[in-house]
Amino acid sequence: MNERVTDISAILRRGLEDDIPELRGDARTVELLGASVEGNVDTVLHALQHDIPVARIIAPTAAIEYARRLAQHGVPVNALVRAYRVGQQRITELFFTELRAAGIAPADRITVLEAITTTLFEYIDWITQQVVTVYETEREQWLESRNSARALRVREVLAGKKPVDIDAATEAIRYPLRWHHLALILWYPDTSASGDELTRLQRFIRELAEAVGTAAAPLFGAADRTSAWAWLPYRSEQSDAVATVRDFASKRPDAPRLAIGIMGQGVSGFRRSHRYALRARAVALARGGVEPRIIAASDPGLAAAALFGVRAEVGEWVGEVLGELAADNENDARLRETLRVFLRTGSSYKAAAAELDLHFNSVKYRVGRAVSRRGRPIIDDRLDVELALLICYWYGAAALRPNTD
Repeated sequence: MNERVTDISAILRRGLEDDIPELRGDARTVELLGASVEGNVDTVLHALQHDIPVARIIAPTAAIEYARRLAQHGVPVNALVRAYRVGQQRITELFFTELRAAGIAPADRITVLEAITTTLFEYIDWITQQVVTVYETEREQWLESRNSARALRVREVLAGKKPVDIDAATEAIRYPLRWHHLALILWYPDTSASGDELTRLQRFIRELAEAVGTAAAPLFGAADRTSAWAWLPYRSEQSDAVATVRDFASKRPDAPRLAIGIMGQGVSGFRRSHRYALRARAVALARGGVEPRIIAASDPGLAAAALFGVRAEVGEWVGEVLGELAADNENDARLRETLRVFLRTGSSYKAAAAELDLHFNSVKYRVGRAVSRRGRPIIDDRLDVELALLICYWYGAAALRPNTD
């Protein structure tokens, strides 16, 4: 089983996501869950193989960081504990399967099983104590490090589970909820974490608000150690607000990643703008290492693409619609982009050529090649093709099939 740690860990991670809804977080949190599971599986298998006493084992780094992340996101600690219990059950089942397939004498099989289950129980009990301690410490520090009363009121407004007294809420969070709002999600990649991310994010928001001329101080709230939520207040609707924010951020080499919502008014607009910013960020994160620095919910086609997400069945559907054109390589990427622009401009070779800065004949050739790669005309299911191309445009490799050419 040591030779199949990655595969075993993937099975366990999927099981945990299916059984424990609280663990279905954003893409980065789910990725950290996978790393935590793999770290634990690798550790316990080596402990069994080399007869390492459980009391000497320190929880894997990824498991510690995952506990911290859950604490920062307010996931109940019982979800973390249950994850270890469910994981224990699943890996025990895998042990049983291996033992049944192994050519071990019945008497020896019982001895082996007793040794495995005893060690596994001790390991889960010991590691759970460690990660729960980390969780509780992190949660306490996290609540102390932010204005918890203000943040709680903001989350209550966002949740919308009970009527909001706008004047009282405005006073509590010190932000004009009756005005127009533009929500932002800001974050730094985990790989560049240095410990002062929240301070840098807050400073960036203050400078941004001053540069774009908001009529009051922005609202800022930490989401976790490397990301934050923010709202920019305006007395009236600003049609160029998104462009102005993008322009400021694009000129700052030290700017964080930025997802921009849409302009909204009042409490409903406050919520809606934030929802759209979250969707934009989800699209950016799904792109992995090629995530854009700045992404806006109003970018053409993003809102539609965000509704689908990058689930396995979406990738399968894209492959069914586009055929070989869904391959993850540079040539097919050029063909997809040309076909996408061609269809969006009303099937006009001239308009597509102008937008892509290509010769008319080059566009015509690429469109023909794209249809050929797809393997069938696009007359009967043009809408499906446009939607599939849109998903490919925003999600990139995450929505494509591996290149086999």
